Amino acid sequence: MELENRIQTLIAVGAAVSANCQPCLRSTVAMARESGVSEREITEAIEVGKRVRRGAATKMDKFALELNLAIPVSVAATDSGCECSHL
Repeated sequence: MELENRIQTLIAVGAAVSANCQPCLRSTVAMARESGVSEREITEAIEVGKRVRRGAATKMDKFALELNLAIPVSVAATDSGCECSHL
């Protein structure tokens, strides 16, 4: 890979936040510290991940609302396309 290890770990930190993966965040922050990444850089990577997550969540919320309005209630209630139906 062309990216140095420090940059890769910062990307991993931001990706862990945007993926809402607490174990990943714990391990990537540890790796970043071991790679000599500063606390400020880790904080910045976390903030970038939070912005990405917020943007994705906002778009998903909008999409879900549009989808909900487009599907008749009878179809929406009987769709068993995934394991989420037990929620």
